[in-house]
Amino acid sequence: MTTFDDLLEEAGSFGRCQRRIFALLCFLSLSFSGLYVGIVFQGFTPKHWCRDPAVVERRQVCGWSLADGRGLTAPVVNSSGEQQPSSCLQYEVDWNATELTCHMKELNMSAPVTSCKNGWEYDYEGRKSFVTEFNLVCSDRWLVDMYQSTLNVGFLVGSFAFGYFADRFGRQLGFLVSNILNAIAGIVVAVAPNYIAILVFRILLGFSLKGGWMICYVLLTEIVGVKYRRTVGILFQMFFSVGNLIVPLLAYFITDWRWLQVIFIAPYVIFLSYYWFIPESPRWLFSQNKSSKAIKITEAMAKENKKKLTTDIKIVTEEVETTSASLLDLIRTPKMRKHTFILMFNWFTSAVVYQGLIMRVGIAGGNVYIDFFISGLVEFPAAFLILFTIDRIGRRLPFATANIVAGASCIIAAFIPDSYLWLKTVVASIGRCGITMAFEMVVFVNTELYPTFVRNLGVSVCSTLCDVGGIVSPFLLYRLAAVWLELPLIIFGVVALIAGGLVLLLPETKGVPLPDTIDDIEFPDRKKERQVENQQMNKLLQSDVTNNKESEC
Repeated sequence: MTTFDDLLEEAGSFGRCQRRIFALLCFLSLSFSGLYVGIVFQGFTPKHWCRDPAVVERRQVCGWSLADGRGLTAPVVNSSGEQQPSSCLQYEVDWNATELTCHMKELNMSAPVTSCKNGWEYDYEGRKSFVTEFNLVCSDRWLVDMYQSTLNVGFLVGSFAFGYFADRFGRQLGFLVSNILNAIAGIVVAVAPNYIAILVFRILLGFSLKGGWMICYVLLTEIVGVKYRRTVGILFQMFFSVGNLIVPLLAYFITDWRWLQVIFIAPYVIFLSYYWFIPESPRWLFSQNKSSKAIKITEAMAKENKKKLTTDIKIVTEEVETTSASLLDLIRTPKMRKHTFILMFNWFTSAVVYQGLIMRVGIAGGNVYIDFFISGLVEFPAAFLILFTIDRIGRRLPFATANIVAGASCIIAAFIPDSYLWLKTVVASIGRCGITMAFEMVVFVNTELYPTFVRNLGVSVCSTLCDVGGIVSPFLLYRLAAVWLELPLIIFGVVALIAGGLVLLLPETKGVPLPDTIDDIEFPDRKKERQVENQQMNKLLQSDVTNNKESEC
């Protein structure tokens, strides 16, 4: 019986039609970046100190700069091993009883201190982040973590909900609904009057954002030929890295975080038009017994690709999985259990370390725009390294090496003095490249380690740990950095090294056919023996056919 893959070969595996769709959807992957990593700029926490109305008034009279009066307000405290002006304490001084002149820019007296009573002042050059707008510092600084964590909560729910919706109602409708919700939630975040409303709609934004991205990824793999799927998937993810280069440029010129949010969400309004430019997946239509519509779309694809179908497309079928999948199948047998736990840990590690390294740029103390741009550049070698190594070396060794390099780089960077900032940046960039490579590899390695009937369930369950990691990562970074700035790097490094070591316990899947049953996982040698027997049987059958033809002659 003819399958859709056979038909796709005739219609064009990656012809003009697929290239057009791929190009359109790459803009979505690119736009995803701003909403995912925008916290570095939208939630930037500049230098700040307690606001004292009397000092502010004197600064205006005396023409002091913003920081000139800081010595009259903020006591010096020990912060991360260094003596620095406090961000959360102020001198408790009765300025009515203390003479304050224009020559007095430092308080040379022992005065009691107290927490900030009149808000804060920020050294931020006329810019505005949601931190400065809502004063999310000191005792409220944990709320900054929630901005990214709520997005990942939405990711966690949306990946399941939109996965079901797209399988039930189609990729085209799922993508449309996703973009409608993206546009609504994204705009509300930009205009919300208070921070609680922002967090609520960040959850909704994450819910639809992750769902739409997954639908695009699935649609691309369904409309291209088998030999192009992995390359297309990796390049689709690489456009996210392109977005990482654009984000700091936008943030540099757009000084208000709300307008930056509008720019980030604007493409999703345009993506609504994709409903009329990107067809439904013919593969999904065939699986839903909607053959007439599937045939019409496939013929249109062939026409755009300047191909002509010769196969009787009325007999195309999609293989239906008759074995029902269960969560217990993922842990019931020893090797399946091992694969599941190792992959879960690697999904978690990839999200924690990748997001952590991105958000760390905002608190490292350098030029956040230049540092972010440089760190974004190093993601590109990751995609090319994957494409170069997976078919030459295999999956396991590059996957493990990527994690180990990322882990070692993080630990080494933590102990490089700030006086060697260039070296610290280089080493951290190598770690960013390594974890990017690991993140992109875990996606397709996951699919190769589960049998057919439980493959989708396995990927869904394991990848939920990615979203859990995204929820945890902001708290790990910002709270540990408050203790010691380099402590998060050490934690990231240890976790990545463990992940790399665990990957070495996985089997190599290069050149191995996708498993169909759990027995293929638990007893891989049996499948190899069956393949050898089948090849021998085919040779015998061909030999018999040849002999019969010769005897007839």
